[in-house]
Amino acid sequence: MNSADELTHELFAFFDGFSSWENSVIKTSDLTVSEAHAIEVLGRYGQMNMKSLAQHLGVTTGTTTVTVDRLEKKEYARRQSVKEDRRVHLITLTPKGQQAFAEHHQYHADLTEQILSVLSGEEHEQLLSILKKINKEAF
Repeated sequence: MNSADELTHELFAFFDGFSSWENSVIKTSDLTVSEAHAIEVLGRYGQMNMKSLAQHLGVTTGTTTVTVDRLEKKEYARRQSVKEDRRVHLITLTPKGQQAFAEHHQYHADLTEQILSVLSGEEHEQLLSILKKINKEAF
């Protein structure tokens, strides 16, 4: 197996492992993965309009609207009209949504600690640098 094939294999193995972990965490709640990701973005960045949320999630505003509809129905988020332009709605987490964010964010922090526990300090810095570069240049 050449180096590119080996890297592809390892990337798929990491992605599959991460996806399985994420799905197992989500199964303990009434959220879907897309809903949990929306909560993660809103919890990290605060209230925002539908277009901004869609951009952070990397999906269309139509897809985001469906996700926010479900989050509102489950009482994790709410839309608020902007007085200056009632066509614009800001999405914000409810107290239930803030609690879900805190719990989900802690799961991510725990996984990060688990990953870092097998790396040296230098490897940690290298991984962070490489991930930043990939995220900036490839996505």
